[in-house]
Amino acid sequence: MADTTVGHIRGGLGHVNVFVSMVFACLSGSAAADTASVGSILIPAMKKAGYTAPFAVALTAASSTLGVIIPPSIILIVYGAFSNVSIGVLFVGGVVPALLVGLFMMAYTYVLAVRYGFPTNPFPGIPAVGRVLVRGAPPLMIPVIVLGGIIGGFFTPTEGAIGAVLWALFLSLVVYRDIKWRDVPKLSSDAVIDFSIPMFTVSGAGVFGWLIAYLGASQIVVNFILGVTSNGFLIMLLLIGFRLLVGMVLNSISATLIFLPIIQVLGDTAGMNPIHMGVLSTIVLSVGLVTPPYRICLLVAIQIGETSLGRSMLAAAPICGLTILVAILSIWFPDIVLGLPKLLVPDLIKSGG
Repeated sequence: MADTTVGHIRGGLGHVNVFVSMVFACLSGSAAADTASVGSILIPAMKKAGYTAPFAVALTAASSTLGVIIPPSIILIVYGAFSNVSIGVLFVGGVVPALLVGLFMMAYTYVLAVRYGFPTNPFPGIPAVGRVLVRGAPPLMIPVIVLGGIIGGFFTPTEGAIGAVLWALFLSLVVYRDIKWRDVPKLSSDAVIDFSIPMFTVSGAGVFGWLIAYLGASQIVVNFILGVTSNGFLIMLLLIGFRLLVGMVLNSISATLIFLPIIQVLGDTAGMNPIHMGVLSTIVLSVGLVTPPYRICLLVAIQIGETSLGRSMLAAAPICGLTILVAILSIWFPDIVLGLPKLLVPDLIKSGG
């Protein structure tokens, strides 16, 4: 579907890479899973088509970070659960910024494609686009089920997850027949194991967060930032810098849980809506999945692309800069985050989520 709809634009495979990551993010909140699955197919294909290995690796790693912004996002779920903010509204708030990041990445790819003559594919025609959209529509109902059900008040986020799993099972077992009934117990046990890993992170981060609060480290950071400026916009810029540093050394779940008090205090001081703060924090933390020393997505992509770390980091720097730019723009223009929630759930926005 991605190849048929955007593959004809100059730099086609680069656009396909970003588009696939955006779609994959709707089905999985894990950026590392996106990098491994999408990268194993598209990085070799991009190299074969004439793209440089560092650019293919950098674009794959950076676009996969959309998985932590586009709903259903694991980080937004964690933030909402521990800050008593509506997870459904957080999901809605992440839609426009994520699309904006994806479009910026595609625009950057287009500029490089024109400059370096990256290849493109011929446009297959409107009928072909229509056919692939129809074929691709059933799996894309998963985010519709989750978001629509939560925002419509039909079920909770947990129940929405159950509905998504049931729909995915129906498609896999009945429609596409990719799996058999005998495969379901093994898939379920694998899911339990995969789910247990971040739970260890959550529990460890909870203890560490309590220790930081007990020692007063959060207040030290807050006092330092407030001692530098009392301007709301500058406070948020300093918070972005702080979150970038944190995201470089901690995974996003730990960084969210441990430093949640700092986010809340500075957000209140700057007059930021809690929904806005949650989405903004998630956007900034996504950069840490590509930047050193944590850079888990970049490391996975480098292993697939078989290129050097230094060249890949250099290629990834401008793309990460685009994500940071969206975060800064969302401070200057809050409706980038809050516009869609205001339209769909105005009462929750007025009450602070």
